[in-house]
Amino acid sequence: MPKNYTLLMTSTRWTIHGERIVDDSRRATWSIADVELPDGVRFEQYVYRAPKAAMTLLVEGGAVLLMRRHRFVIDQWVWELPGGYCDDGEDIASCAAREVEEETGWRPTTLEPLVTFQPWVATADAENHLFVSYGAEQVAETPSDINEAQELRWIPLEEVPKMIAAGEIIGSASIIGLQAVMLQRSQTHSDR
Repeated sequence: MPKNYTLLMTSTRWTIHGERIVDDSRRATWSIADVELPDGVRFEQYVYRAPKAAMTLLVEGGAVLLMRRHRFVIDQWVWELPGGYCDDGEDIASCAAREVEEETGWRPTTLEPLVTFQPWVATADAENHLFVSYGAEQVAETPSDINEAQELRWIPLEEVPKMIAAGEIIGSASIIGLQAVMLQRSQTHSDR
């Protein structure tokens, strides 16, 4: 077994000399930061800042509700969790519940925080909050937001690993959330 080592060094914290906004909109801010490394090297770093986002895993009977949609940036059809950006002042859990209902027509019966993560920490501040609901009720035959999903499907959790391996599920929020639920289920040996 390898030994654990503690390196005593000077601080590796970068110094920020300034940051200027390049582009700013309701959903994103791009800026260029003037940064200096601890060794004195100085350069400009692009920075992306996005509003908080919330996604929901609806899990029922060993299956999860996923949306199939086209993502134009990568020109690919993918399966992913319902979710989106929070409005100014909106509570994260309320955002998660609103987004899943708008995009799927299903309402979570409960919302439990699952995990919060940053998908791209070297360049972006894009806080993502994932919630899980073990149970859901259908409140609309079709989603109120017709721009989101081509198809909705309850997918058995045991099929998820092969869908990830096949490149059908590629979004970081979807992969992180699905793996967190599968890990949670394996640790509790629950029949949720």
